[in-house]
Amino acid sequence: VQLQASGGGLVQSGGSLSVSCAASGSIHSINDMGWYRQAPGKQRELVARITSGGSPNYADFVRGRFIISRDNTKNTVYLHMNSLKPEDTAVYYCNANIRRFSDNYSRYYWGQGTQLTVSS
Repeated sequence: VQLQASGGGLVQSGGSLSVSCAASGSIHSINDMGWYRQAPGKQRELVARITSGGSPNYADFVRGRFIISRDNTKNTVYLHMNSLKPEDTAVYYCNANIRRFSDNYSRYYWGQGTQLTVSS
């Protein structure tokens, strides 16, 4: 199983950007999916998560600005980021709870991360 994130980049403060993350491999099912971020010198923190049924949960610092969504037909999770601030600058990592066909349990997988830089 692999998680491939894409869509990061450089954006001005107040701008918008979307990132996506696609899961691939021998996937039986995907439970919750999410996005985390890690800024230089800081711990990785939760940004948003979404259940298999589409119920989202957001960190307070992005609520009202970011929207998480998923397309279960494509095994993909999206993060639409609006009203970006310089403090949103970080590497964004996707995360998913996945059960492989060969397993009778699920576990969390991480994507490789995609850099978002917000200039002031």
